[in-house]
Amino acid sequence: MKYYIIAGEASGDLHGSNLVKELKKLDTQADIRAWGGDMMEAAGATIVKHYRHLAFMGFVEVVMNLRTIFRNLAFCKQDVLQFQPDVLILIDYPGFNLRIAKWAKQQGLKIVYYISPQVWAWKENRVKTIKACVDKMLVILPFEKAFYRKWDFEVEYVGHPLVEVVDTWQEKPVENIDTQGKEIIALLPGSRKQEILKKLPVMLEVSRHFPGYEFVVAKAPGLDDTFYDAMLSNYTNVKTVAGKTYHLLMQSKAALVTSGTATLETALFGVPEVVCYKGSALSYEIAKRVIKIKYISLVNLIMDKPVVKELIQHDLTVENLQKELTGILTDNSRIAQIQSDYASLRNLLSRGGHASANAAKAISNFLQSVPA
Repeated sequence: MKYYIIAGEASGDLHGSNLVKELKKLDTQADIRAWGGDMMEAAGATIVKHYRHLAFMGFVEVVMNLRTIFRNLAFCKQDVLQFQPDVLILIDYPGFNLRIAKWAKQQGLKIVYYISPQVWAWKENRVKTIKACVDKMLVILPFEKAFYRKWDFEVEYVGHPLVEVVDTWQEKPVENIDTQGKEIIALLPGSRKQEILKKLPVMLEVSRHFPGYEFVVAKAPGLDDTFYDAMLSNYTNVKTVAGKTYHLLMQSKAALVTSGTATLETALFGVPEVVCYKGSALSYEIAKRVIKIKYISLVNLIMDKPVVKELIQHDLTVENLQKELTGILTDNSRIAQIQSDYASLRNLLSRGGHASANAAKAISNFLQSVPA
């Protein structure tokens, strides 16, 4: 079979690489052409466009790169037609992939979408495009199945690919972080300058109340050391690591984590956490009106209950953070409850196996069930 996969971001490259490996196990003759990165290439896909040339973040950057984006769309269509795949597999990256899905449907191609856009949080009208253009949707969050059913669209839940990623990491030797024997509190303040400037100062100030612990900041790729140095200079029990977030989590007693995928990664490593969010006043007011979700952390969203404490906007204060951190460090009954919920979370996301294997089987079954 011939497979054409489009992943436009680093996370898509990671999850796409595991999917490629599993497809090749099921189909030893698989010919896989893809948009992705080094990991997908190492797994055996022929990469025609690297995600480094695709990721444009924010309205202004998108507008400034419109010509490049349109060129990429045109090249993609031409390349797909030339390759004539048995199936087109789209991985997240909705701004680009939904445009390709519309076009591909008109060409009569079979379309599988792996890792749904977060239409349940915002831009719900995208479901209409998905229903019209996607033949098979493979979702990675359990509540997405019920969400799509509300729109009369049956999807298949395959589990979350991060379980497999974390399992693989936990089998690796740990690179020890030297803290002079102190236990570690991980600080994961995000990847963008503006969000780090809003949240990291509050996280750092909490370190003064816990002198017996070493606070370790996971630095974002692409940001200079000088960016962090100015914020860290007044603290005696704080250090940083770069490119070692998973090694950090494997050694941490607790974590202060900005919202996003990092909250789920922290939970899968079994680290009690406090979720921290703070944006500009305007951004926060807009988000409150546009984003329609009960919680901001994936952990709580998936479990549909407050497993981990969320400190949002005005609630993110040094005093509140100190109180919550004390609780997840010293309250044994609370720690036990968190670990019990984390175990349930892992079971829910494993779905009897790893997501990439489940997704590959679902794609294989789909191709066997539809006419050539």
